[in-house]
Amino acid sequence: MGIEGSVSSGFASADVRRLARRGSGLLSDGSIRHKAFRLGSTEPPLVTLLKELQGPVVAVTTLALCLTGYHVLLSLECLAFALIIFLVSNRVLSTPHTQTDPSGQPHIRPTPLRVLLEWSTVSALLAFLATALKFTQLFPNRALLTWFIVTPVALLTSNYGTIHLTRWWNSRRGLHRHIIIGATDIGIELAKRVGQESSPGNFLGFFDYRDRQRLPAVAPEQWAGACNDVADFVQRHAVDAIYIALPISTAPRIAELLRELRDTTASIYFVPNLFAFDLVQPRCMEIHGIPALAVCETPHRGMSGLRKRAIDMVLAVMALLLFGPLMLIVGAAVKWSSPGPVLFRQRRYGLNGEEIFVYKFRTMVVCEDGAIVTQATRDDQRITPLGRFMRRTSLDELPQILNVLEGKMSFVGPRPHAVAHNEQYRKLISGYMIRHKVRPGITGWAQVNGLRGETDTVEKMRERIQYDIDYMNNWSILLDLKILVRTILVVLRGDRAY
Repeated sequence: MGIEGSVSSGFASADVRRLARRGSGLLSDGSIRHKAFRLGSTEPPLVTLLKELQGPVVAVTTLALCLTGYHVLLSLECLAFALIIFLVSNRVLSTPHTQTDPSGQPHIRPTPLRVLLEWSTVSALLAFLATALKFTQLFPNRALLTWFIVTPVALLTSNYGTIHLTRWWNSRRGLHRHIIIGATDIGIELAKRVGQESSPGNFLGFFDYRDRQRLPAVAPEQWAGACNDVADFVQRHAVDAIYIALPISTAPRIAELLRELRDTTASIYFVPNLFAFDLVQPRCMEIHGIPALAVCETPHRGMSGLRKRAIDMVLAVMALLLFGPLMLIVGAAVKWSSPGPVLFRQRRYGLNGEEIFVYKFRTMVVCEDGAIVTQATRDDQRITPLGRFMRRTSLDELPQILNVLEGKMSFVGPRPHAVAHNEQYRKLISGYMIRHKVRPGITGWAQVNGLRGETDTVEKMRERIQYDIDYMNNWSILLDLKILVRTILVVLRGDRAY
């Protein structure tokens, strides 16, 4: 018996080795080691190509029209410059698309302000290259100036035209027949948003494992049946797309569904309800071919972070040139008005929770930076007369321009708190430390919404943290500019500052 068992084991091992060698030529053998995840699109290839080339083609076309209008003969140098324009525009200009906001309403991106900012970047790069390569001698200045002014208008017009053309193109492809498996919150929201499109296709209804009576949110005409019959329904009604909106906890049922649907030609999409979690800057990504979902991420990754830092540097240099003389005067006044240092350096938490020193003009007779830091109150006796004026007008914050130049702070972001306050509130408020995933700011979203000054209760601090996280979730260059403008108005009013 032992000999037979040995022989059988030997044959089994040989079979396994032979099957392994036979399958070694497969690109994927079912193992996770040989699988990769890619971010994709459901658009037809021609639509994607149209969107990708629209911006560069418009930039080159407007240049050709401007040169023709000013009677410039097209030469080999002109073609070389046009190629540079095409390549630079293709890397900088955003592709037009329809984006759905949280209310479900579609709107066209990029916005006019973003188009203007992107075209300004393209223009600056082209001006540098044209000067370096001596292309400016080939074109009249009036032609180039006309081109710089006309092109953003042409880009905006072509963006709207491209979006409407792609919608018409999609509608000509015939009705898109789709179903949703899972009458869940995310499934119902998906049906609503898809139905708001100009060519939503033909929604054939919901399937679910639960009885119809247990789904009061689903209209009777939207109910298609139980999941046991879904594969047969898909074949009989020639369904094009299947959206699986079942909870992640039902993974065994999802796997069984996928096995049943392998006998169909429908495209299958898994739409998990990730919004059920407390997300900060959620986004889909791939890490070396493995799918991942960012559930808590900084908005300043990649080019977004580069744009944010570049704007901070430009504003810091301009502010230093503009307010430098005023800072010298205020510093002298602080030195003359009361004994003590001119600048107050206090430890705060910066990006990723690292300790930084934040500079301010001293406004008190004390410089607290220990384990216990008492917040300033309305009639605080520690504040000097000059310090009270500086705090009301925010002049004490001017040295933080140096923090921005150092890269420790930004002009806009969550206001940094003293280390002692951080250690106190992080134990009392859930998600408090998330605010440190971005650089702290001289001004912030909470401050321009009335949360400026003393936070004498935990509830006030919790509300401030909610505004900070809301800023991180909705960050954009436009929001930063909006906060800067509102900050000026808040400072001029001088409310809640003491």
